[in-house]
Amino acid sequence: MNHALLVIDVQNDFCPNGALAVTDGDQIVKGINAIMPEFNAVIMTQDWHPRGHSSFATSNDADPMTVIQMPYGAQVLWPDHCIIGTSGADFHQELNVNNANMIIRKGYNSKIDSYSAFFENDRQTPTGLMGYLQSRGIDTLTLVGLATDFCVNYSALDAAKLGFDVTVRMEMCRAIDFNGSLAVAVNEMKSAGVRIT
Repeated sequence: MNHALLVIDVQNDFCPNGALAVTDGDQIVKGINAIMPEFNAVIMTQDWHPRGHSSFATSNDADPMTVIQMPYGAQVLWPDHCIIGTSGADFHQELNVNNANMIIRKGYNSKIDSYSAFFENDRQTPTGLMGYLQSRGIDTLTLVGLATDFCVNYSALDAAKLGFDVTVRMEMCRAIDFNGSLAVAVNEMKSAGVRIT
């Protein structure tokens, strides 16, 4: 068994005082750092948006957290966040980035958002992570990070669909919980065979 840790979007804009702050988002960093040595590989994802991204509320003259239809389906419109080259897009300063074997940047296509570590939100365009995991012989994934109900959830569901043995460590995740999205996400992950611990 080759087991990788997948650290999702532990970036400044998702931590307190960030543009899209997740409550207590910074409280998971110490625990994540502590478990890194237990894994054969550590992969980190980084939300990486150009200015004026189509998923930003400001790009659509709409209020943040409004849901609209995009060509690829429903899209929550977010506050501008994790813009390439800004401190908000940087990993949290206490996260041990030097332990990462690979960093996957997602959401850099201005026309489509990307929650999952595996696919953009059209559910078809790959990020390249699958090829990396296959080449390393990795079959088991543990997910931690931000936010439980969006990027962690989408990544876990895709990983399970692709045949990985998947666990989400809830104590090292935090959620946005938008209109009950956390409960929905947990049910989706359990239904897909993801272990929630």
